[in-house]
Amino acid sequence: MNYQGVSENGAIIAQNILRSLFNPTWSLLTSFAVDSIWYLMFETVGIAVLGTILGAILSLPLSILTARNIVGDRWSLVGTTVLTTIRTFPFFILGIMFVRVTGPGPFAGVFTIAVLSIGMTSKLFIEAIEDIDKGILEALDAQGATTLQKIQYGIMPQLSASFISVMMHRFEVNVKNATVLGLVGAGGIGFTLISAMTAFRWQDAAAALWGIIFFVMIIEGLSNYVREKLVRG
Repeated sequence: MNYQGVSENGAIIAQNILRSLFNPTWSLLTSFAVDSIWYLMFETVGIAVLGTILGAILSLPLSILTARNIVGDRWSLVGTTVLTTIRTFPFFILGIMFVRVTGPGPFAGVFTIAVLSIGMTSKLFIEAIEDIDKGILEALDAQGATTLQKIQYGIMPQLSASFISVMMHRFEVNVKNATVLGLVGAGGIGFTLISAMTAFRWQDAAAALWGIIFFVMIIEGLSNYVREKLVRG
């Protein structure tokens, strides 16, 4: 029997999934062993933290060398093309590539998150750089400042708060991405989650989901707090 395109068996499965969501395997949520939900979530967050920092470090010079008000239209076009190309790579493909290069584990996840972060982080960095007070750069030009001096004295003091805000926002996204990178062997909780779902162990999957939800909510709250402090100076 079908009901609006959902089979009777499918409806029963959906009910079981919802029931399991509110009745997870509590032993997985109360254990702190090496293979527990909390340990895997700490590993997942660690992957996101390191990947975000590495991605920001790589994004900053790329952004400066792509901003029109720093390098002009020609080089800006080259940099934009490179960053757009990076953004087109699906993160699963990047994850598989790095797992093949570094082997399965958290290192593959860190490098995947870092490269994944470059495209969008650089885009937001560039927008911030191109919106800075041009008068300061013109004054530095009049003083004969080099490009490096313009970056040091004209750009960075104006943009530090914006850069931190962008990194916090990207970190939130990276935590969510890192939770599923385990599907390709790149560390974190993803492998545990997909294994439970594949084996129809919905209560185990629900425990993993609650762990993810808890960490994401905490991180989002902290991120909003930091960004609010930055806005208020």
